[in-house]
Amino acid sequence: MLRQAQHDVLLFLSSYMYVYILTNPIKTVLYIGVTNHLTRRLYEHSSGRGAANKFTGRYQADLLVYFELCSDATQAIAREKQLKGWTRRKKNVLITAFNPTWQVIDLETWIG
Repeated sequence: MLRQAQHDVLLFLSSYMYVYILTNPIKTVLYIGVTNHLTRRLYEHSSGRGAANKFTGRYQADLLVYFELCSDATQAIAREKQLKGWTRRKKNVLITAFNPTWQVIDLETWIG
């Protein structure tokens, strides 16, 4: 059972949207997405690993290396589009500023 403080944090975070970046094990592919439930979406990506009809499955891009919170869906979609328009180099700089070693982010233990 969740303690009240944990419940309050989860409730607070569930009102936000996330823009996130996934990569593959050798970091040659980046996938940018948006969701209102990051944990669920990561599970969906990892459970589709190897599925030829899905980008993240085909390229095994299911490792979270970056995420940010947005206050609403409109802002999140605009940010997703902005990031997708960036060069690979600019995306690399963004990820490295947030996660210098590009370690796979485990949302349960991530402290940023």
